[in-house]
Amino acid sequence: MFQAETTVRVRYAETDQMAYVYYGNYAMYFEVARVEALRSAGFSYRQMEDDGIIMPVLELHTQFIKPGKYDELLTIRTSIPSLPGVRIKFEYEVFNEANELITKGWTTLTFLKKESHRPCRPPQYLLDLLQPYFQ
Repeated sequence: MFQAETTVRVRYAETDQMAYVYYGNYAMYFEVARVEALRSAGFSYRQMEDDGIIMPVLELHTQFIKPGKYDELLTIRTSIPSLPGVRIKFEYEVFNEANELITKGWTTLTFLKKESHRPCRPPQYLLDLLQPYFQ
C-alpha cells in the first residue's frame, strides 16, 4: 500500500465562528494531501494533464471525529490501498498537533481522456511509480 504524509496549517479564513475548520474545507485538504502524496512518489499532476489525462472526483466521504482548530498544524496521512485501474481510491486520516485522529475519509477519482472525457487507464508512468508499493 502506498502512504504519504503532508501538513496543513489551519488559516483563519478556513474556520467558522467557533474557530473550528469549516467542514467543506476538508475536501480542499484532501486535494492538497492527494497531490502532495503523488508528488512525493515522483508523479506530477501537471505532466499527466499535459499528456491529455484528467482525474475528476467521483466520490467524497468524510467522517468528522473532533474539530480541527484555527492555527493548528494538521497532518494528513494519505493512502492508496490498491493499484489503480480506470479509478483510483485515496484514503485520508487527519491528525491534530496532539496526534489525535480528528477526521478520516476517502475519495474516488477516475482517469479521463482530456479531449473526449472518456474513461481511460492511468498513465503507465504512474503505475510504474506505484507498483513497488504493492509487491
